Amino acid sequence: MAVRACGLIIYRRLQPAPSSKVTDSIEYLLLQTSYGTHHWTPPTGHVDPGEDDLQTAFRETQEEAGLQASQLTLIEGYKKELHYPVRGKPKTVVYWLAEMKDCNTEIKLSEEHQAFQWLKLEDACKFAEYEDMQATLKEVHQFLCSRE
Repeated sequence: MAVRACGLIIYRRLQPAPSSKVTDSIEYLLLQTSYGTHHWTPPTGHVDPGEDDLQTAFRETQEEAGLQASQLTLIEGYKKELHYPVRGKPKTVVYWLAEMKDCNTEIKLSEEHQAFQWLKLEDACKFAEYEDMQATLKEVHQFLCSRE
């Protein structure tokens, strides 16, 4: 059976400079794992028994980044499933999109992560080494741009 995990792609909007486009003020939250290859991802984790996918995404975000559901706005109309093998077993990761209500809210990391960064799209794609995560971040950005 496939391993299933869920998470939130979290972004914040900074005050844009008068001359810049609104979408230039968007930054994405990535966390660096404190284990393995120290890769960078959005807050994500495995579904617990009796939990639905969205509950998992919010629980993992709270555990890994210290963010409560009340501090985020879930963005309607975006949900992405990624499928890839991990140690020879299939894995499915489901992401939703959420905006920080207050862009200055403190991030509180769990022991699972050693660092976090707020990154503009180009840098976020450099940090997120996996092609499917890079493609997902670009897709999210297009989605947000299309809603402006």
